[in-house]
Amino acid sequence: MSVKNNLLPKPVVSQEGSVLTLHFESNYIQSQMIVGKPDFLAFTYTRTMMAFEMFLPGPREIALIGLGGGSIAKWCYGHHPRARLTVVEINPHVIAVRDAFQIPQADQRFQILCEDGAKFVAKTITRFDVLLVDCFTAERCPPELCSQEFWDHCNKALTESGLMVVNLCMKNHRRIQARIRKSFGERVLLSTDENGNTVVFACRGELLWSKNEDASSFRKKLRKFERKHGLGRPMVPR
Repeated sequence: MSVKNNLLPKPVVSQEGSVLTLHFESNYIQSQMIVGKPDFLAFTYTRTMMAFEMFLPGPREIALIGLGGGSIAKWCYGHHPRARLTVVEINPHVIAVRDAFQIPQADQRFQILCEDGAKFVAKTITRFDVLLVDCFTAERCPPELCSQEFWDHCNKALTESGLMVVNLCMKNHRRIQARIRKSFGERVLLSTDENGNTVVFACRGELLWSKNEDASSFRKKLRKFERKHGLGRPMVPR
């Protein structure tokens, strides 16, 4: 890793009622879990990200940059039993609280790597069907994870029909969107929720959605996805 462990922030895990929260020394909540429902996607943006399966329902290789409280990792592990899942998290202090959030232990199809996400996508020889990037905070964007080089490497890390899904929760992310478009051309779809999170879908090969797809039609499909999996409105505030 390029960052020493003692320079990385330690997360705080707190519980209020049935809600377990992972956050750092700020007002930014990184992840939440409903006690008794560890696989429930509490935040709207995570539901949107998991809607990748509307376009690629049977992925075999999934990579996730950013662990947090493991909401996305647990969903992928439980809902895609035929897929291998690789999670990359640079902060060992985040990985250390995995048991509190009931994140599965490593097995033949699930592993968590304590590595720099940018270096991982640059060097990996595995080609992923789905690459999920969820490592941005409300306060800042890690520069190594928003450079043009990073998005170019993400493109190359995908299979010929692969899909990248990115959560952009910080403000003023138009420059990042422009860089993603430079790497993926016009094969980009955006979805912004009521909390200001923008989720970017970008595919490498042929377009995975209709050329006429817009925000309104995507939201309708997203509601169907939520009904399919029994996901109602968020149970906790974002």
